[in-house]
Amino acid sequence: MKEKIKAIVKFLSAGLFFVPVAVLAQFTEPGGTNLPRQSMFNIIRNIMMWLLGILGFVAVIGFVISGIMYLIAAGDEDRQAAAKRAMIYSITGVIVGLVGLVVLFAAQQLLGAQNQF
Repeated sequence: MKEKIKAIVKFLSAGLFFVPVAVLAQFTEPGGTNLPRQSMFNIIRNIMMWLLGILGFVAVIGFVISGIMYLIAAGDEDRQAAAKRAMIYSITGVIVGLVGLVVLFAAQQLLGAQNQF
């Protein structure tokens, strides 16, 4: 069993060794394919911005739903507790999303891609 794990680790480490070589390979896109001509960092940043926008929309929906749940609880402590938990989950999701945004901008600053701060 340990030999199999060692073989898997060797295989993965050898594969990870060649990933930078593949990234640095020269590539000219064929004409007429509508491939993006941006850097990989900009593509990832755009995807992250879309995902964070969707996260913000879902967070607002979560806030509204948990607020409505709290209002219609009508004094029932169990339903109020469920509404409070839903609000805490929404707040936690927003915090995680904002941490992702901060990490994205910090990586952008550290890599010297653009000055955003």
